[in-house]
Amino acid sequence: MKLSVLLAGALLPVAVLAQAPQTPHTTLKVGDMAPDFTLPSTAGGAVKLSDFRGKANVVLAFFPAAFTGGCTKEMLAYQASIARFEGAETKVFGISADNTPSQAEFAKQLKVAFPLLSDFAKREVIAKYGELWPDRGFANRSTFVIDTEGKIVHIEEGTGAVDPTGAETACSRLAH
Repeated sequence: MKLSVLLAGALLPVAVLAQAPQTPHTTLKVGDMAPDFTLPSTAGGAVKLSDFRGKANVVLAFFPAAFTGGCTKEMLAYQASIARFEGAETKVFGISADNTPSQAEFAKQLKVAFPLLSDFAKREVIAKYGELWPDRGFANRSTFVIDTEGKIVHIEEGTGAVDPTGAETACSRLAH
């Protein structure tokens, strides 16, 4: 009896972890063309990714939800590095499933100078990039660096994407 209780107790955490939702992972790879999109921006109007082809590199920083700790830290880190991105002829965009008014207030409170893009209506862009938590309706934290030809040159997913250092390095290489 004691052995079966011990075994059940030992296996319970394994069973719980097996049932926990898995973090989404993109099927996109470095070298793939980045899926095009048009999304509303906190800067006003809409941003179409393909408009930057031949003009600028692009960083897409997907984040789960405005006003949360990790997302605040991430957006502040991008803001602190914005001069380096601009020096590498790179446009930075944060993307989440928050609505545009919420994102605008978030950006205002953080004094973020780069646009945040809202995929609130359909979450199609987040899904195209393989970063949608379908049961929760928000984006996985991830970063995609896209060159001037529209190709993905760097991908970072999960908690490591809070820090923009990997994206900065990829953009610096593209600039040289």
